[in-house]
Amino acid sequence: MSQPPLYTTQLQAGLGLIEETQRLLELYEPGMRYPQLFAKALESGQFPLVSARRLDNIVRECFGPRYLRHAGVAEWLKQLLPHLDSDERRQLLMLHTARANPILADFIREVYWPRYTSGRDTLSRDDALRFVEDAVREGKTQKLWSESTISRVSGYLLSACADFGLLEHRRSGSRRLYSVRLSTRVAAYLAYELKFRGLGDNQVLNHSDWQLFGLEHADVREQFKRLSLEGLLIMQTAGDVTHISWQHKNMEEVVDVLAGY
Repeated sequence: MSQPPLYTTQLQAGLGLIEETQRLLELYEPGMRYPQLFAKALESGQFPLVSARRLDNIVRECFGPRYLRHAGVAEWLKQLLPHLDSDERRQLLMLHTARANPILADFIREVYWPRYTSGRDTLSRDDALRFVEDAVREGKTQKLWSESTISRVSGYLLSACADFGLLEHRRSGSRRLYSVRLSTRVAAYLAYELKFRGLGDNQVLNHSDWQLFGLEHADVREQFKRLSLEGLLIMQTAGDVTHISWQHKNMEEVVDVLAGY
């Protein structure tokens, strides 16, 4: 079994970057890599308050790993995001940001959702600090992080969660947890995207990405039943055996349908 990826400090380059990502996707053209996108963004005049160095950092360290690492993602989001509401946009961008930053993904799965489902309504800086300190102690980082790095990364985790609508924006003190419900369109996007990555039906249903939205296995099955009722796929179950009939042949077709959903 392959080892899980080590945690990095890459979140320091940019947290949610919701508005910046949407602007960059508008400028993005199929096949672009980050140097071309950076040059176009710099020439566009759409980032007047951002220095050239900072813009390069955003495109190379944030946008690139999140949306250019896997073929098709930027194209799908460029087409789909204008048709989504703000919650749906945040959910999709959170999915890809968490995939590119395993420390954020694990914080959401292991700290945020357990706190939420236990009935607690706040999350504190100390909660984030303990998570990062434990990760460093358990060897989940390439090298030992200093106390100042641990403190900074703890703040990045909370602020990123706030950007994606999981927590309130607040500079100090405990942050309120917000209720988040995975949207139908984002659920369909994720289901098909996992399918077209070559996963079998049970692998799709059991994938850890669903936990980013607080869904355990039984919840995922219920979500697929709703997708089936909406005609986005067909799910048939007999005991523990599940078969899914996928209604679309590729992600381009899926995105087309979801954009007009």
